[in-house]
Parts: sequence; C-alpha cells; structure tokens
Amino acid sequence: MADKTYPMTLEGKKKIEAELEDLKVNKRAEIIERIKVARSFGDLSENSEYESAKDEQAFVEGRISTLENMIRFAEIIDDKNVAANEVTLGRTVTFNELPDGPEEAYTIVGSAEADPMEYKISNDSPMAKALLGHKVGDKVTIETPGGSFDVEITKVAKA
Repeated sequence: MADKTYPMTLEGKKKIEAELEDLKVNKRAEIIERIKVARSFGDLSENSEYESAKDEQAFVEGRISTLENMIRFAEIIDDKNVAANEVTLGRTVTFNELPDGPEEAYTIVGSAEADPMEYKISNDSPMAKALLGHKVGDKVTIETPGGSFDVEITKVAKA
C-alpha cells in the first residue's frame, strides 16, 4: 500500500493523465531533438544549449515520475454518501466573511489538483480543513498563519 494517497476528482485525474501523456509523447521528443542539435555544436563542456536541454530533460523526467505516482495512488473522491449541503472534497463552497465581507467561492480538491488562480484549494489548506464537514448556514472560524476570521457558509454545490 502507498504511504500517501492522492485524493482527487475524476476530472483532476483526467487532467493529470493528459499532462503525463503530453510530457511523454511531445515534450520528451522536443527535448531529445534539442539535445541532438546542441551536441552538433561540438564541445559539450561549454555548451549552454546542451546544459539547458539536459536540465529540462531532468525536470520533465522528474515530473513524469511524480505524475505516474499520483495516478497510481489516486483516490477518486466519492461524495454519494454525503449530504448535498455538506462541504467535502470535489464541492464548491460559497461563504461570506463575517460580519459583512464579500462573497467568496472555492472548490475543495486534493493537493494534486490545487490551483488558487482557479479558486481550487487543497483539502490540506487551513481554509479547507476548517470548512470540511460543515453545512450551509454554519458559521466557521478559519485559522490561517495570517490570523483568524469567521465565515458563514451560504452555498455548497457539486463542482
């Protein structure tokens, strides 16, 4: 059994599989071609193009390994047995910061899918940890490194 599982939505797993396929099929071939061209320049000891391509190759191979591991130990989120108004992985939670803050909405996903720019937060984040298990109408105190604040959950929806 894996030491770590990667909770994720089915959509998130498909996105990771697509990235893995792109890295294996396209990116590897591009890097191999760059290395071949850089080798043709002669002396490899002072060849910055060659060094750059080799560095990128190492990064891509590391990312491939990481993605393969994430897929191998993926735990697809199943929220069928969770109330429709309860915050859980794979759902979008909308809340207002109390007393009169603006409405905010975040989708809670596994760490593998987290993307704050798309309002997808990791289930390991302080905000998600505080919200998980709560329902519409609940008031929740969220503790963050920058301090704590209170919110009221106004909506929970499938992502």
